[in-house]
Amino acid sequence: MESSDTAELPQTADEARNPLLTALGERVRNLRAQRGLTRKAAAQAAGVSERHLANLEYGTGNASILVLHQVASALHCPLAELLGDFTTRSPEWLLIRELLEHRSEAELRRARLALHALLNSGASDTARHGRIALIGLRGAGKSTLGPLLARDLGVPFIELSREIEALAGCSVREIHDLYGATAYRRYERRALEEVVQIHADVVIATPGGIVSDPATFNELLAHCTTVWLRAAPEEHMGRVLAQGDMRPMAASREAMDDLRRILEGRAAFYSKADLTVDTSGRTLEESLRQLRTGVRQLMDRAAT
Repeated sequence: MESSDTAELPQTADEARNPLLTALGERVRNLRAQRGLTRKAAAQAAGVSERHLANLEYGTGNASILVLHQVASALHCPLAELLGDFTTRSPEWLLIRELLEHRSEAELRRARLALHALLNSGASDTARHGRIALIGLRGAGKSTLGPLLARDLGVPFIELSREIEALAGCSVREIHDLYGATAYRRYERRALEEVVQIHADVVIATPGGIVSDPATFNELLAHCTTVWLRAAPEEHMGRVLAQGDMRPMAASREAMDDLRRILEGRAAFYSKADLTVDTSGRTLEESLRQLRTGVRQLMDRAAT
């Protein structure tokens, strides 16, 4: 049996491809990477063959509208987003899109913050800088560095995955298996909201995929100071394996390729964090020192 992302390249890969189908395939690949799904997993969730999904991703397969609907459902996104027409559904969307088009990332960030303040009556969470949320892929060091940082700051440490499990009454894996990804995202959002309501000062280790849901990620950015714990894909994988975690992602023969794609797909979202700490090639003490220094600088800046 061949593996997920390199199993069967489309036979017509060298032929001229339709620009529309090529763009569609690229969107499917990007959305799949953001969701952290291998091609095999996405194909199974969509109820299509892996070859069919591969052809779609390479722009060589002219999928029916029903197949596209199945793929969109598997990727937990509207069909309009898959087709690239999400912002054409109303005149206001079109006008807003025109204002934002070709803006730099810095300008878009300012626009997002201004829009958030406008839609929330100008209110801002004054406790935001007391809540430190660690984001990043599994193996970045969130569960290791988080408690140490919390102890240094004299605040509680919370692992959001445990709060999600407490709300659901079962493990994260069981939530996915029994209720699906949509239910998991709902528990994730609710758990974050409860932590924010209860704690004004806290260090939170968040699940790696929290950036996959824009609503939950917006909530996190609005109410917490975020820190991206970044590492090379090889270090992510090595740390997960060292912990004895042999889940399918780590056991896959194409695990490193999958991991690189997920990191690439999520990096643009992780980079929205207030602070980035690269733990690659650093000891625990070195990483903690860099994290502690960066966080204290952010807190001091917020206090002035």
